[in-house]
Amino acid sequence: MSTHDSQAPESGADDDDRRKREYRVMIDKALYVLTEPVVTGRQLLAQAGKVPPEQFAIYIKLPGTQPKRIGLDESVDLRAPGVERFVTLPLDQTEGLDAPRRQFSLPAEDQEWLDGLGLTFELVTDPGQRRVIVHGLPVPAGYTVPSVSVSVRIEPGYPDVQIDMAYFRPALVLVSGRQINAICDEPFDGTIWQRWSRHRTPMNPWRPGIDNLSTHFALIQEWLEREANKA
Repeated sequence: MSTHDSQAPESGADDDDRRKREYRVMIDKALYVLTEPVVTGRQLLAQAGKVPPEQFAIYIKLPGTQPKRIGLDESVDLRAPGVERFVTLPLDQTEGLDAPRRQFSLPAEDQEWLDGLGLTFELVTDPGQRRVIVHGLPVPAGYTVPSVSVSVRIEPGYPDVQIDMAYFRPALVLVSGRQINAICDEPFDGTIWQRWSRHRTPMNPWRPGIDNLSTHFALIQEWLEREANKA
């Protein structure tokens, strides 16, 4: 066998090894080829040119599941089946470098629930209104974004007085293009929020001593899922 012939299989093996070390991922619909099988959220953001990474969030999109946020220093194994698609979102300034605002207080059970969310939240007072704002709340599949900021009004007399409706930013849009009913724009805290006029019914009234932020946010998730699943 000639020297050329004897080297050919080695070259092919090298090509196979090189291909095995390549991991193709889509970030915001752009294709990237990586050589490391395990990467962090920070590395993925840097690869996509999202710098500084502290001002962005990155989500992994797996078939049949909601997008899941990846922490900056959280590892992702690209060898796992289906791990290949990611989407990024710029964070609000309050989610990045500035300290979240705490301009009023809440009952202890609400504070404990917010602390346990693992998301950035703010307690903001604007003339005539107090709102709880939760940033980066995941939304069900069917919307054009994987997460949003959600705010709810805290009325005088809460928790005996109910929480009503929900406000989203950015405005939610369905992937299907179908229009969402009973929504309008409303200003708060120097920006525009999408108000969803959704209310409790006589069959599901506010229950003082039982209902609170956690039960209202559960209701918000139900509204989002119901809207996404409409025919």
